[in-house]
Amino acid sequence: MNTIRVLLVEDDLDWIKAISTFLNREADMLVVGAATNAAEAAELARSLSFDVVLMDIQLTDRKLEGIYAAVEIHELAPAAKIIMLTSMSEESVMTQAFTAGAVNYIEKTNYLHLPHAIRAAYRHSAPMDALLKEFARLKREEQLKPLTAAEREVFDLIEEGYTQPQIERKLFKAESTLKNQVNKMLKKLGVRSSREAVEKVNRKGLSPDDR
Repeated sequence: MNTIRVLLVEDDLDWIKAISTFLNREADMLVVGAATNAAEAAELARSLSFDVVLMDIQLTDRKLEGIYAAVEIHELAPAAKIIMLTSMSEESVMTQAFTAGAVNYIEKTNYLHLPHAIRAAYRHSAPMDALLKEFARLKREEQLKPLTAAEREVFDLIEEGYTQPQIERKLFKAESTLKNQVNKMLKKLGVRSSREAVEKVNRKGLSPDDR
């Protein structure tokens, strides 16, 4: 049986103590660290090995500090799964949490559900995974909507790593024609290079490959 290593990020020390005791009673779980703010969370993310993060959305006096912390943890430990802990149910807040990379959220009053949620996240079967992928797909399509079919075809090849000469041969396009299409594509996407175009679409589209 694999042990699921859990990192807690919560500013209530009593809650940390209680939940650590609660989770450590599970045969397959171990709380490996706890942070009370975003800075501490980032420091632990650099020094600890963990699988799942329980992240309070509201840390200290900053309403959404947990969301900012989630973004940073994803950059430092992209394989870790983040479950948001919340006492708020506003749709806009939840959307921001999922955009930041959370795979689920649990209201603190429902702490008894935490072991199940942690196991689901660890096994890549958290309930929000499918929705996040669909959300990412829709956002990506929204970013590419201004492009014509021909420009989209060129963009897809650029994203796959094709060079300009390779695209010219594959699509049977003259160099001048291809340059014209690329320039129009870049202008529509508001970027200066093909690389920036791919990065912008993946960033704003929240591509699952980049999360």
